[in-house]
Amino acid sequence: MDDNGTHKKHKGGRRPKDDPATFRYSISLTAAENAKFLTLFEQSGMNVMAHFITASIFQKTITTVKIDKAAMDYHLKLTGLFAQFRAIGVNYNQLIKILYNNFTEKKAAAYLYRLENQTIELIALSRKIIELTAEFEANHLNK
Repeated sequence: MDDNGTHKKHKGGRRPKDDPATFRYSISLTAAENAKFLTLFEQSGMNVMAHFITASIFQKTITTVKIDKAAMDYHLKLTGLFAQFRAIGVNYNQLIKILYNNFTEKKAAAYLYRLENQTIELIALSRKIIELTAEFEANHLNK
């Protein structure tokens, strides 16, 4: 109801906030201060600069996310290599089925022997990759 006793008609729209932020403050920074402020803002990983400023003023904990480009590149290459190993496994199964369906038992065994030698080399390579990955994690990734 307003002052003269009639009901106000609801016009729709967004509900008003319980505690709206209505006070504004303005500051001026030098070029060096601005550069430092922007680097701190980028390191925080926050998307909204106003939230970063209020968190900094009221000493809320600000999380800093550091992305290691070398670790990201290593992870991407390792993921691609893993996908290639999976593709080799699928092709391996298909090849064995084709060998036994289209060749005699003796020829299939001869080709399978060659394939086994290549598989042993892949296993050695896989073990080396696992060893290098463990070494990389121990030396370069802090957990």
